[in-house]
Amino acid sequence: MIRGVCATVAVAVAVLTGCSTSTPIGDTSPGDPLSRTYTEGKRPAVPDLAGTSLEGKTVRLSDYRGKVVVLNAWASWCPPCRVESPQLKDLQKKWGARGVQVLGLNNDGSRTDGLAFERQHALGYPSLHDPSGKQLLRLPHGLVNTRALPFTIVVDATGKAAATRMGQVTEAELTKLVRPLL
Repeated sequence: MIRGVCATVAVAVAVLTGCSTSTPIGDTSPGDPLSRTYTEGKRPAVPDLAGTSLEGKTVRLSDYRGKVVVLNAWASWCPPCRVESPQLKDLQKKWGARGVQVLGLNNDGSRTDGLAFERQHALGYPSLHDPSGKQLLRLPHGLVNTRALPFTIVVDATGKAAATRMGQVTEAELTKLVRPLL
């Protein structure tokens, strides 16, 4: 019985910590355990996530090559996702013409729930629908904890992760991450 409880606790700790405690190569973050930035020569490549949007259109991360992409994983049932959605919408409005593209990665089991959220909040940017988490699993191990929503990855114009942020993000935080990449 005690072994079973210990094993359960060990699994829970591994899930919550993302199974990794080492600092990624190139991490230049100033002490915030939820945020990481990567130096230009040491940025990990982000795979070409692809599938259909909540509206049913084909979407690929590589469609936005040459732009800075703010990839935000979210779900309609996630309270911090609801709070940050206006921030992402505003970022897209203010920085879209300067070469920034927000791309959502929706984890709702139901396309209908994700689409309702997208319409209710008038997001103004596409979201790749990933109900089974297959796209999340393609991300490099340790880049983010894919079991905790929301998270955001800032992808540079060449398709590499320039920064990551676990948890709710603000427009001001994103602006600081995006501006140097333009």
